[in-house]
Parts: sequence; C-alpha cells; structure tokens
Amino acid sequence: MDRIASFSIDHEKLLRGIYVSRVDVFNGVYITTFDIRMKKPNKEAVMGTADMHAMEHLGATFLRNHKKYADKTVYFGPMGCRTGFYLILAGEYTSEAVLPLIKELFLFIQDYNGDVPGASPVECGNFSDMDLEKAKEEAEIFMELLENIKPENLNYPS
Repeated sequence: MDRIASFSIDHEKLLRGIYVSRVDVFNGVYITTFDIRMKKPNKEAVMGTADMHAMEHLGATFLRNHKKYADKTVYFGPMGCRTGFYLILAGEYTSEAVLPLIKELFLFIQDYNGDVPGASPVECGNFSDMDLEKAKEEAEIFMELLENIKPENLNYPS
C-alpha cells in the first residue's frame, strides 16, 4: 500500500499549531483538512478521552452554527493519537486564513458554561465520558499559543 501523506510528516519536528494537512477536490469542490495540533507529538502528554469528547461536541456545535462557516463545515473531530483535532472545511484555505475562526472556536470552548450539547444518552453513544472543565483548561492552554502564533506553528516542518 502507498504511504498516506499524514505519515510523511516528521512528528519529531512537529510543533503545536494549525496546519493544512491536505487539500482535495471532489466533483470540482475544494476540501481543506486542517491539523489542529494541540500537543507536541511524543513529547507532551496526550489529552484524555473525556476532555477531547467534550471539546468535540462543543467544537462541532460551534462550527455548525457559525455565521460564516456553518455551511462550509464538513467535519470536526479528534485525532486518534489524542494530540489534536481535524477540521475539514469546504473550500481552499490557508492556516493563516482560518486562524481567526480557530481563535473564536477555542475561546468559545474556554469560556463555555452550561451543559455540553448532545451530552445525553439519547444524543450520544458515550455521553458520560465528558469532562467540560478539563476541556476548558485544554482550550485555554491552546489559546496561549494562538495569541502568539508564529509561522512555524502554521506550516508543516520540512
């Protein structure tokens, strides 16, 4: 089998940040996949499933209700390695172009109060595995990077 593109990134050099993972074209429509890397791979402790699950519910709800990006949001969900999230948007974008959206998203999670959307047995297959407070902490930590982001946090290492 061919090696997929995401395994070609040197994860030993990868920093926390926002990266264009790939741009695809489906039936003439561009689709951009973003790597939202919240933890330095193989160096920092990964996030827990409960905090990531809460972030997934909050993030998907925020993005699918966003005034500009609701109809462009294809997917928002966790990476299996638990170091971040994937965001897939319809359209062709750069990391710099979506930085304001990502800041809005993580501010929303950081400041969220109330019940996590979709956190009931009727709405979710594992509703009890959510930690809102830890999700808010993780969002706050990532916001520190987003507020002072540098080019090396927006472009994959070569």
